[in-house]
Amino acid sequence: MKKVYAAPDLLSAGHVRNLLEQSGIGSDLRNYYLGGGVGDLPVNECWPEIWVDDGDASRAEQLIRELQSALAAPPGPLWHCARCGEPNEGQFSECWRCGAPRSEAPQTP
Repeated sequence: MKKVYAAPDLLSAGHVRNLLEQSGIGSDLRNYYLGGGVGDLPVNECWPEIWVDDGDASRAEQLIRELQSALAAPPGPLWHCARCGEPNEGQFSECWRCGAPRSEAPQTP
């Protein structure tokens, strides 16, 4: 087994674990209950960790890098819904107001 990810919170670790499982990579979530030990134990030793089989480690690390890259990317330009005219932020693929897909919405300059 190899550790491929450690996070300061369970939410981030759970998100990565779900990504791996959706890609067919089994994983173990370790240090689930160590958050209560912060202060008596070093903080980074209490972080939740994702471990995978050695054979899946390189693929898992690549998926994690892709996720981190996507999260760091800017969301894109503001766009207006072609159906209702509502302005939407770039990270949305559907209009939050009427549900029209972004493909129906022309980009605004």
